[in-house]
Formats: sequence, C-alpha cells, structure tokens
Amino acid sequence: MKVEIGVTMATEELKVYFTRLMKSVEGLMAIVITDRDGVPVFKVATDQAPDQVLKHNFLGTFGLAASQASKLGMSSNKSIVCFYEHYQVVQINKSPLLLTFIASSETSTGLLLDMDNTFTDALDDLGRVVGTT
Repeated sequence: MKVEIGVTMATEELKVYFTRLMKSVEGLMAIVITDRDGVPVFKVATDQAPDQVLKHNFLGTFGLAASQASKLGMSSNKSIVCFYEHYQVVQINKSPLLLTFIASSETSTGLLLDMDNTFTDALDDLGRVVGTT
C-alpha cells in the first residue's frame, strides 16, 4: 500500500493514515518521525508505548550511534535495531528525517525495516518541509 499525498496533506490526515498503518502491524506501538537531531516532527503512539523511548533524549541517540558505527569503515549507517526484554526499536535514516518504530519484541523486524517503503511520498513531503527550516 503506497500513500498518495501532496505537500498540502493535513496533519490530521497524516495522523489517521499513520494510526491505521500502525494498527495493521501486530505489536507496533509507535511511529515517530524526527529531524536528524531527534526533535519529533510527527508521532503516533498507543498507550502501550514506553514513555522513555518517545523522549527527545532517546530519539536523538540515532545520530550519535550511526556516527560511531560509520567509523568502523563500513560506510554510513542506514538503520539501527535495538532489542530490549519486551520491546524493539527500529530506527531508519531517511535523510533529513529519522524514522523510529517502537514495537513488541515479538513483532517482525523485517516487516518494520521494510515499512519505510510503504509511505515514501509522505516522508518525501515531510523531508522537504524539514529541509527548508
């Protein structure tokens, strides 16, 4: 499913779309889109999403981790997957945006890693807005 949107798509429409997408993946608790510093641009979350991973200080760690990983000589980092006891956090670099999925540790990681292709148009539109600020 690919979303067709324009720059004028309202925030409420985005919220409805991402909420529906989130509900379509069992165990997915939050989708957060941030700028490269971890400042949230857009977020949808269920009540089950842990508060600590929705905060700026957690979301901003992707840039630091990706920078350190790139020093290993394997070029720039595209994504980072972190597993915890009950949760997993998948972060994907879609410059100038970072895409974060918070899900149950039982959720298919491959599905989460592929979800950014589902809403490329929405990310492109948000990226143009973020890129101009």
